[in-house]
Amino acid sequence: MADPGLTVEAAADTSPHASEYSRAARRNRFFRLGKGLAAYIVLAVFAVIAIGPFLYLLSPSFRKSYELFSYPPQWIPKTFYTGNFATILHETSYLRWGLNTAIFTVSVTLITLVIDTLAGYAFARLRFPGKTVLFALVLATLMIPTAVLIAPLYIMISHLPGWTHSGVNTFPGMILPMVASPLGVFMMRQFISTLPEALVEAARLDGASEWQIFRKIVLPLMKPAIVVLGIFTFMFQWVNFLWPLVITTTDDMKTLTVGVASLQGQFVTNWGVISAAAVMTMVPVIIIFLVFQRWFVQASMAGALKQ
Repeated sequence: MADPGLTVEAAADTSPHASEYSRAARRNRFFRLGKGLAAYIVLAVFAVIAIGPFLYLLSPSFRKSYELFSYPPQWIPKTFYTGNFATILHETSYLRWGLNTAIFTVSVTLITLVIDTLAGYAFARLRFPGKTVLFALVLATLMIPTAVLIAPLYIMISHLPGWTHSGVNTFPGMILPMVASPLGVFMMRQFISTLPEALVEAARLDGASEWQIFRKIVLPLMKPAIVVLGIFTFMFQWVNFLWPLVITTTDDMKTLTVGVASLQGQFVTNWGVISAAAVMTMVPVIIIFLVFQRWFVQASMAGALKQ
């Protein structure tokens, strides 16, 4: 039979430890709760910053132009007016601008993916004299502002011979100067460098050519990086404004960004119509991102795991 005195002494010895453990558990619980609450607050702030401008743009697109200057301002329209969208579709060349933008964006994206993946493989796996210096020069071009290159590019494109079918107000003249992104070359090179070099060396020992190694071994493993670069290139070129503004002078060759900007008049501007056009221009980009969101997250996770 246990001694009651020993039981009381044991309980007295363990009670301070139990109370200390309970206080530590409560502190840990409050700490996790506070950390989670802080994370939600930060995410909410960033969500407002990201979504706020879109909501501010969405509201005027469903209101008449004179209602935009009412005071106090109204975020939610009393009646949803769809005449702005009808004006865009029937009284402007919006559909033609959209077709031009699609041709320009898709062409630049596809050509950029081909060139950047090949260049990235060459810088990552091939051995040739001056590779380090050449790669440094490619990275150095990132420090050159795009606006500095606009005038030289325009002069070069406008003086191309006629048999090239390139020049002002042509798709080749608009597309070719925008391909081969130095940032894309850097991304592809860095991703390929993380791949096991033993795969490439084993293929070379088996007699495979560099093209076979790239096409059958490296290219299938590059899908995450290709998806990320493709999304970035598509989204950037879809909203590209400066180069299409310079290289196009006719209405039937304008892109969406240039066409929407041309809707602003010198004396009178229908901001409701411009807002509707801007909303319609944003829809394809949002759809593309939502469709490839799963691939984008997988690519980011794959890159993190490889590192």
